[in-house]
Amino acid sequence: MSFFRRPDYKSEATLFIEQLKKDEPKLVNEQRKGLALLWNKIVDRDAWAGYRKAKVAQKPYVYQADGK
Repeated sequence: MSFFRRPDYKSEATLFIEQLKKDEPKLVNEQRKGLALLWNKIVDRDAWAGYRKAKVAQKPYVYQADGK
């Protein structure tokens, strides 16, 4: 152990979350379910490649009329 090593610091927020996880062990599993529900989606890479190919380039000045 180093002479200059400080004791491990834990903020109040970290201590609160650790205590909450001890008190509610099912909380972590519920968080994972919510994450899967909102963010973990199956990506169709072929469809996205098609979307990118079909994209129309934007004009430099979008409000300019076409030669009128």
